[in-house]
Amino acid sequence: MTATEVTQTGVTQPSAETSALAPVAAADGLSESIRAAGLRVTAPRLAVLRALADAPHSTADRLFTAVRTDLPGTSLQAVYGVLAAFTDAGLARKIEPSGSAALFERRVGDNHHHIVCTRCGTVRDVDCAVGEAPCLTPDDAAGFAVRAAEVTYWGLCPACQVELATTLT
Repeated sequence: MTATEVTQTGVTQPSAETSALAPVAAADGLSESIRAAGLRVTAPRLAVLRALADAPHSTADRLFTAVRTDLPGTSLQAVYGVLAAFTDAGLARKIEPSGSAALFERRVGDNHHHIVCTRCGTVRDVDCAVGEAPCLTPDDAAGFAVRAAEVTYWGLCPACQVELATTLT
């Protein structure tokens, strides 16, 4: 499980481990990643990729807010266009938890899942289910070649558990 969280209100809560690694990940190889995906490197693409590296599980609106500070002429539609190009090229993944706007992340190429706090909307990555994983092998795939399973776990994050326990006592 990674240790970076973004609440639905857009508040990023990185752990000490993530904080130490984020600047390196954000600054290292963004242009190369874009080129390797077969895309042309542009200022909006670099800005969106940098914002996505800094704040995984972000909405397009949150990314637009982050990009707008560096590129004031960028529009929300341009950010959506960049995200669509990144998703199509495999540079980003779009997740759509029930009741939430679409979220985007850079963690691609593996079949990880997500856990969402039902109270504050915090989202975290969860590695594939271990042990019996009936959700990963359908009883009847109806002829489909299954490539991935998308699982979303729902519950209360540690901060909301503490807050609820405090208000109930």
